[in-house]
Amino acid sequence: MDCRVVVEAAVPVYDVETADEAVRIAISKTGEMLNPDLNYVEIDMGTKNCPACGESRDPAFIAADEGLVALELEMTVFNVEHDEHAARIARKEIGQRLENIPLEVLEIEVIEGGDGDGDGDGDRDGDGDGDGDGDGDRAEDGTDSPSGADSDADADRTTDEDGDVLPEFEELLDE
Repeated sequence: MDCRVVVEAAVPVYDVETADEAVRIAISKTGEMLNPDLNYVEIDMGTKNCPACGESRDPAFIAADEGLVALELEMTVFNVEHDEHAARIARKEIGQRLENIPLEVLEIEVIEGGDGDGDGDGDRDGDGDGDGDGDGDRAEDGTDSPSGADSDADADRTTDEDGDVLPEFEELLDE
C-alpha cells in the first residue's frame, strides 16, 4: 500500500526579528538540507493551537533573536506493509538529512489506488514485471521469458507489418 506521511520538524533559526522572517529562513534552510535527494518532500508552515483556548498561533517562537519554527514535511511512501512502516521510512529518510532536528509523525493517510493488499508482492525491484526479482523479463536461465514475447505480440496487434494503424483504430482517429 502507499501512504502519505506528514512529519512535524522543530527547526532552529538564528538572528531573526519577526516570526515571518523566522518561517522564511526555516523553510529555506530545510529545503537546502533536503534537496536534491528529497526534492519530493513538501515543506509547509506548521499550525499550532493554544492548548488552553484553542486559538491558532504563529508556527514560530522568537526569543533573544533566536527562533524555533514548526514545519510540516509531507512525503508519499510507496509499497509499505502498514502505517507504522510508512512512518518509520519517512522519519528515517527525512531525519538522515535533517541532523539534530527533532521530528514527530503527525499524520499517516493511506492513499487509495495503491496495491492496497499489503502483502509485499508488488513491484519492489522497479523492473515493471511485478515479480520482485530485478531481472525484468528474463527467465531464470537468462533467456527471454514468454512474457517478453507477449509484449512484442501486443505491439504487433496495434500496427500491421507496414507500420500502418489497423482499420478499427483508423476509424476512431477519423472521428
